[in-house]
Amino acid sequence: MSGVSGPDTCMRIEEFRSLVARIARDVPPEFRDGVVAIDVSPKTLPHPLRGDVYTLGECVPLEWSGSGADLHSRVILYHGSFACLARLGDFNWHEEAWDTLTHELRHHLEWRANVDALAAYDWAAEQNFARREGEPFDPLFYRSGEELAPGVYKVDDDVFIEREGGAGSGEQGEVVWHGRRYRVPPPRAGAAPLFLTLAGLLDQPPGDAILVVTPARRLLDLFRRPRAPLQQVVEVTLPHG
Repeated sequence: MSGVSGPDTCMRIEEFRSLVARIARDVPPEFRDGVVAIDVSPKTLPHPLRGDVYTLGECVPLEWSGSGADLHSRVILYHGSFACLARLGDFNWHEEAWDTLTHELRHHLEWRANVDALAAYDWAAEQNFARREGEPFDPLFYRSGEELAPGVYKVDDDVFIEREGGAGSGEQGEVVWHGRRYRVPPPRAGAAPLFLTLAGLLDQPPGDAILVVTPARRLLDLFRRPRAPLQQVVEVTLPHG
């Protein structure tokens, strides 16, 4: 994720698109089979925990018939993330773009080879759509997304930070996002999983940052029907701001 030495510190998005297009032409065609587009997005994707790390690229599966061999994907490089890393120190845009593009093309090939993982991601994306629409959803669906760090997952543009216990305790909690520690107001009481959308982050992801609070497990839970998860928007604050 970190930059390598090089003279470039700033590159406009139009220049970056031209650079990526030139680099893509150097990739052997067999490695791009099924990749319908290699795009540049202006978005910035901050790492949910580390303040000096950004997601530079992503491979997004689009459609497939079930075998994996006919998978179509879209590869995206995030200009905003590149620009943020470039401001941190020595950074070579060409080398980083090449490394990111080839890394995401490898993801495409891995999706094709691992049909089970592809199906799991597809299901997670469907469940996340149901969550956003206020429809019933599996409270653990996000674990079938991309794991960014232990207990931190990404589905579509949304990031889920998992935490056990604390629901309804009345105590103010804390969460770390992109290198900063935030205070989280006490969530509503209850024994259901809570999906707390964090508002007020200084480095917002393109989608939602969601703190998932799961109730501490108890023996009686084995004999009870699982409760439907609850969703809530909470305003987070910095300890000294």
